Amino acid sequence: MGTVRAQLAFAGVLLLAGCSAAPDSAPASPTAPTALTVDVVGTVPHDPRAFTQGLELVDGVLYEGTGLAGRSSIRAVDPETGEVTKQVDLPDDLFGEGITVAGDSIWQITWQDEVAIRRDRDTLAEAERVSYDGEGWGLCHDGDRLIMSDGSDRLTFRDATTFDTTGEVRVRSADGEPVTNINELECVAGQVYANIWQTDRIVRIDPADGRVTATVDLAGLLPREDRAGTDVLNGIAAIDGTDEFLVTGKLWPTMFRVRFVTPDP
Repeated sequence: MGTVRAQLAFAGVLLLAGCSAAPDSAPASPTAPTALTVDVVGTVPHDPRAFTQGLELVDGVLYEGTGLAGRSSIRAVDPETGEVTKQVDLPDDLFGEGITVAGDSIWQITWQDEVAIRRDRDTLAEAERVSYDGEGWGLCHDGDRLIMSDGSDRLTFRDATTFDTTGEVRVRSADGEPVTNINELECVAGQVYANIWQTDRIVRIDPADGRVTATVDLAGLLPREDRAGTDVLNGIAAIDGTDEFLVTGKLWPTMFRVRFVTPDP
């Protein structure tokens, strides 16, 4: 009996070992991002002289930051007509980049000048300047903090009042590769939508871990006949209370009201 009992016990150990080893030996496969495309709902005229760097729609006002040395500005725009209702130009030596609304203020960053400008939201007038290290590309506000891109694979978290750095995350594709050239940003429902510079692609990023959760293909959005003299796709503004966005590009004559949807099979 002792021998039989020992054999049964040894077999049980082998069985348990086999059962526990199988799941542990199979690593979880990464989740591929959702592939989306655009459904155009409508169009709005856009100033073809605007080198769009930041776009955000808040309380019925479309705020737009534009770039290029000597041509940079911050604007308030009518989102229904595209009319510029207010504009403040930056000094000629500053190259404007992304913008975002944070309460009664608008933050506007600069490309290589290492200067962020806090503005009064009503007048667009400059209230203060703060400095930061490195380049500035895109900016958005998630309700608690600012999120900033610098053209690399990094998103930097900043205090919405002081602009101090509070953390960062590195953006990665499903296979773990860095996602670089992250440009204009839009914070929506805990996620970050980002233009990828020099492409017709927008990605959706989970800022908790930097994982790309969706990609949006916008190829062909601006008709070929309208592309003369234009630059790249850039500018994302969520339309509150809907699943729609306004998107445009640098020097584009049109803004597009779109939904990001799953393509037809």
